[in-house]
Amino acid sequence: MTDLQDKVILITGGGSGIGAAIARCAAGAGAKVAITGRNTAMMRDVVSAIPQARAYDADVRSLGSMQAACAAVVADFGRIDGLVNNAGIGGVFAPLAAASLENWHQVLETNLTGVFNTTKAALTHMLPAGGGSIVNMGSLSSILAEKHMSAYIATKHAVAGLTRATALDHAKDGIRCNAVCPSFIRTPMTEAGIPDPAIWEMIRAQHPTGRLVTAEEVAEITVFLLSDRSSGMTGGMHLADAGIAAL
Repeated sequence: MTDLQDKVILITGGGSGIGAAIARCAAGAGAKVAITGRNTAMMRDVVSAIPQARAYDADVRSLGSMQAACAAVVADFGRIDGLVNNAGIGGVFAPLAAASLENWHQVLETNLTGVFNTTKAALTHMLPAGGGSIVNMGSLSSILAEKHMSAYIATKHAVAGLTRATALDHAKDGIRCNAVCPSFIRTPMTEAGIPDPAIWEMIRAQHPTGRLVTAEEVAEITVFLLSDRSSGMTGGMHLADAGIAAL
C-alpha cells in the first residue's frame, strides 16, 4: 500500500491498542508517523519497530502541550498532513447517581477537550499548508448508550458533534474530518477495565457476526479516511461494530 506515501500522520494515544495499530498501518501505507502520549516506554516500543516514526511526550488535556508537540512534529517532518485523535479513557463504571464529579471531569478532559486541543493545535499547521484529513476516534457509544458509562457516553456523543462541526467549519479550507466508531475492541486499556474473560465472551456473543472487531480493522478504516481515496468523505461517522448498531 502507498495510500499515505510520504504523508506525515500525527496520532494521539499512539503507544498501545488502537493507536499503535494505526501507527503500524499508516507506516505500512508509506506514511511518516508521529505519535504522542504520556507513557514514554510504550511509545518507544512502538516507534522502534516503525521506520520514519517518532514519539513525543504530550498531554491532550493541555492546549499548550499539544501546540508544542505539533510544532515539534513540523520541525522534524516539515508538516502535518493527517491527524488521528485517538487518545481516550473509559473512566469508572458506575450508575450516574453514584458517579463522581472527578471522574466526569477526567473523562471529558481527555476524550473531548483533548480532541479540541489537538485539532486546534494541528490546524495551525494544516491550514496554511492547504488542508489535510482528520480522523476522530468515536465509538459505538457515539450513537448508542450503555449503562454505567455516563461520562464516556457523553464524550463520545460529543465527539460526533465536534467531528461534524469541524468538517463544516473547514470544508472549504481543504480539511476533511471524519470519525471511526468501533464497538468493543480488546486492548490493554479495555482489558484492564474488563478483566473477566466471561464478560468478554458475553460481549463477543452480542456481535451479530459472532466475533469482535480488531484494532487492525479499525486501523485499516482510519488509514482509508486519511488517504486521498476518501476525498469525497467528510463529516461522517463510520461504524466498525460487527453489526451491533443494526440490531
